[in-house]
Amino acid sequence: GRLRAAGHLLALAGACLLPQAAMAQPAPAAVPPPAVVVRSPAEAGVRVPNFWNVERRLERPDAARLPKELRFVTTDDYPPFNFLSSDGVLSGFNVDLARAICAELGVTCVIQAAAFDTLADTVDQGRAEAAIAGLAATPAAHANLDFSEHYLGTPARFVGRRQETLESATPEQVAAKKVAVVSRTAHEAYLRSFFTEAGIRPFPDLKSAQEALKAGTVDLLFADGITLALWLNGTDSANCCRFVGGPFTESRFFGEGFSVAVKEGNDTLRHAMDFALQRIWEKGVYTNLYLRWFPIGFY
Repeated sequence: GRLRAAGHLLALAGACLLPQAAMAQPAPAAVPPPAVVVRSPAEAGVRVPNFWNVERRLERPDAARLPKELRFVTTDDYPPFNFLSSDGVLSGFNVDLARAICAELGVTCVIQAAAFDTLADTVDQGRAEAAIAGLAATPAAHANLDFSEHYLGTPARFVGRRQETLESATPEQVAAKKVAVVSRTAHEAYLRSFFTEAGIRPFPDLKSAQEALKAGTVDLLFADGITLALWLNGTDSANCCRFVGGPFTESRFFGEGFSVAVKEGNDTLRHAMDFALQRIWEKGVYTNLYLRWFPIGFY
């Protein structure tokens, strides 16, 4: 099982997936670390998630045990996580995060793109040290990969039209509402488990559910928060709608979140990833990247 959350959304419990296109693998290109200008989440009006216990002090990895050149593999087909810019440069949140990891570890960073279904083999066969593209830390994936602690989640969210008066979304408050959801997904299963009194309206795909919300034939839409944030920030939503209530993060429905994948047994590199990610958070670099790529946050 693998993640494809706005980059590669969860394929868990029948979650609604966006298509993953196959692509040719370009030659690797060395990239510099990103420039970092820390912004205030309060100023941006965005809640930035925190997955790190800053009271836990991780030991800095021994530089002599790390590769001088750290090769990451990702995909180039799903903005804003991994994509080719107009001038053909590999860009996105995962790409910038990989660069920040390399900068924190003091190693040269090489990032290359490949088809999603080849990423695990690329790392397992030693053609790259790490993959950063939404690979899920499932039992099957652990057969030949190990994973860092997660650096991003895939929460579910409600959205409503701008005139919707609800500010939170408890089962009691949603009970009187008509709620659109994509049928046979983890999101429908979650609604039927915990929002049993709501007027659940299944739709065959997310597009039709979004159009129903815009037209006012339903009051709310429940779906993947990352996908909804991108929709709200794009032109297709026509500024119709907003998030209602907070995120829903139950892992048995919505997965554990994104992690960096390394070859099974490479504990040195896995611990180095955990160290770098926590330091990136502590320094405000993670916050800056989140605000840069997700102007409408999904938490």
